[in-house]
Amino acid sequence: MADEQKIVHAKRAEPRNPLVLGLLSLLVGAVAGLVGSVFRLGLRQLDAWRTLWIERAHVWGWGGALFVIVGVALLAAIAAWMVRTIAPESTGSGIPYVESQLREGWIGNPFRIIWVKLVGGWMTIGGAGLALGREGPTVQIGAVIGYILGGIFRRSEEERLVLLAAGAGAGLATAFNAPIAGAVFVLEELVGAFDVPISIATLGTSVGAIGVARLLLGHSPDFAVPMLKQPNLGRVWPHLVLGVVMGLLGIVYARAILGMIALQKHCSKVPVEFRAATVGAMIGLLGWFAPTLIGGGDILTQQALTGSVVYSAMAVIFLIRFVLGPLSYSAETPGGIFAPMLTVGAQGGLLLAWLWVRVFPSGPFLPQEFAVVGMAGFFTAVVRAPVTGIVLVIELVGSSSLLLPMLAAAFAAMTVATIIGQPPIYESLRVVRSSRN
Repeated sequence: MADEQKIVHAKRAEPRNPLVLGLLSLLVGAVAGLVGSVFRLGLRQLDAWRTLWIERAHVWGWGGALFVIVGVALLAAIAAWMVRTIAPESTGSGIPYVESQLREGWIGNPFRIIWVKLVGGWMTIGGAGLALGREGPTVQIGAVIGYILGGIFRRSEEERLVLLAAGAGAGLATAFNAPIAGAVFVLEELVGAFDVPISIATLGTSVGAIGVARLLLGHSPDFAVPMLKQPNLGRVWPHLVLGVVMGLLGIVYARAILGMIALQKHCSKVPVEFRAATVGAMIGLLGWFAPTLIGGGDILTQQALTGSVVYSAMAVIFLIRFVLGPLSYSAETPGGIFAPMLTVGAQGGLLLAWLWVRVFPSGPFLPQEFAVVGMAGFFTAVVRAPVTGIVLVIELVGSSSLLLPMLAAAFAAMTVATIIGQPPIYESLRVVRSSRN
């Protein structure tokens, strides 16, 4: 694993100045928080417009359906064209790209990457409604901002890469209003080790990002959940079972993403714009019949966390979203996988709770507990970053009362995924990216 050493420990050529990095990190975080907040506000407005236009198009009958399907297909195709012609490094979530830069050094035009991530993300996630996450664009945009500002202030390449990693954390913090998760993500996933200057920079960018983001987006957690009580030890073992299930589902989900990418690769003779348009047409057709099922999935996640769902319909919705995320990611347009994963995890946890109370009707827990814990377990199984997953979910719901069940589920999910031998998804995506270069 020596060749997989993360960030710049093996490449360090000059000492890093913690004071300078700390001060610069606040600026990087503030700029990343501003751009990320603008991106989120744009997505929020586009989500509302997309739903409104689909509702209005129903007045036109099948002509309206054709309008929606063709419109979504065109948006996806244009976004794929932008990636191919303007900034190929902006494809997908951007996190594998950031990880590669920390190992191999910078490539690509930073300003083009930001432009394509912003506009392409608005087109595909907000306009077209592909099941992709907002965190992919914001993470890569934050990383690019860190690298750019490091250059403007004449920092060494070593320090610019540190700011790149810290900026990525600011992007994640802004995407989910989760400053601690953003910092932990850098240390656990991107860097893979504790490093004092990197930690200082990462905490600084999170402070700067959230300070700006909350001025524009508000202070409330992204999701509202009922009051959750501290569980006793007797309520932990059901969550161990939940973790095992989430581990198995996470393996299938990761393989579905890689399988969809491989399928697209087999069709490489077909222009990427046409392939993206085909995916977009399928999303548009689904959106015509069920507008709330497409997009990033926040509405569906909120419904699962509050239990305001019809369980017979939830099983169908869960299966659709389970396929929709990998399908959308294969379109090679800007967009991440975190938000869709959280939706699948919450729905899967709620479905297991529904089954559990039929086998053990006296179980002293709320079904929403399984939804919250399911998000952490599923995230851990796919990404293999348990601390990030747990902290992210705690910040998303604004409650740490289910910390013990989440630890149990993450433990079980990570153990299952490791025993079966499924690599972390970003490691696999980085390999796929390297094979194409």
